[in-house]
Amino acid sequence: MNVWIAIAATAVGCYLVKYLGLAAPAGVLERPLVKRLAALLPVALLAALTAQQTLSDGRYPVLDARAAGVAAAALALVLRAPFLLVVAGAVVVTAGVRALGG
Repeated sequence: MNVWIAIAATAVGCYLVKYLGLAAPAGVLERPLVKRLAALLPVALLAALTAQQTLSDGRYPVLDARAAGVAAAALALVLRAPFLLVVAGAVVVTAGVRALGG
């Protein structure tokens, strides 16, 4: 039953956060700092989610084929490769490491 309480509390919290965003005065939303934070926050959240999904098995930190794939994608991005090549490189490296038993 504790899981359902947590789900309900999370749902209410998400609704309240969404409501607070809609209830904010327009003057607050026009400030440069707020605009910049609104632009950068989704990127930070996506990066955190990617790191959590890549470097953990749900309970403990791990380094496995997923980390090798992300590292290959990061290298391809640093080298300014096209997006499809970045994704393809990450897939190939991840599959290769898994095939080698990693």
